[in-house]
Amino acid sequence: MALIVSFRDLDVYKLAREQAWRIFTITKLFPKEERYSLTDQIRRSSRAVDALIAEAWARRRYRAAFVNKINEAMGEAMETQAWLDQAYDCRYLDREQHHELDGAWQHIGAMLNKMIDRADDFCKVSRK
Repeated sequence: MALIVSFRDLDVYKLAREQAWRIFTITKLFPKEERYSLTDQIRRSSRAVDALIAEAWARRRYRAAFVNKINEAMGEAMETQAWLDQAYDCRYLDREQHHELDGAWQHIGAMLNKMIDRADDFCKVSRK
């Protein structure tokens, strides 16, 4: 296992960033009338996930703060799934796109949940 020295080394950060980019790309095709509603909401929630992971990493000296930020990231990931459902219901995504994107965000949520379960592993303070 590679040494993790930055939030950018975390697989969940990399995946969330990649999936936020996918959502950005796909939402460019949404109707213009959704620009300030669905498009904006799904972009914001998806982008918040990797930002909250970075913030959690910075706060890992304090287990409770770390867990809180990862929990917020999980909430944003689940919000993204809800917006994906709305996009599917409005026929902006086909079944295959929805299934693929939803599965990726479900996986991100599971990875975040595992980080909470293993918070002590992430929050060890180096004592020199």
